[in-house]
Amino acid sequence: MSGVLVWLVDALVVLGLVVMTLGVVGIYRMPDAYTKLHAQSKAVALGVICLLVAAMLRGESPTALRGLLVAAFLLVTAPVSAHVVARAAWRAGEPMKGERVIDESGPTREADAPERY
Repeated sequence: MSGVLVWLVDALVVLGLVVMTLGVVGIYRMPDAYTKLHAQSKAVALGVICLLVAAMLRGESPTALRGLLVAAFLLVTAPVSAHVVARAAWRAGEPMKGERVIDESGPTREADAPERY
């Protein structure tokens, strides 16, 4: 492995760890479940992708293929799972915190929905 590739792999590992650490800080600093979920899902996806690219550059051909498949799976499932968890929190009545919060979702909670006949 050439010297430039070693530096690139090391930089990607450090970048991935820094991004995931910032995601953890975001979880502790954000006021409600929705913003915590946003910080966590974006940071973990980007951090893991950086680590997977570093592993793909460092490893052999089968490792690169596996890393590519895991990265594609993560890019598809991370936003979907974040949306499902946020939707479940909203339906459970988890409040949004902040001065200028406007909930434009409409009456789709069970308590707010009109009665069905």
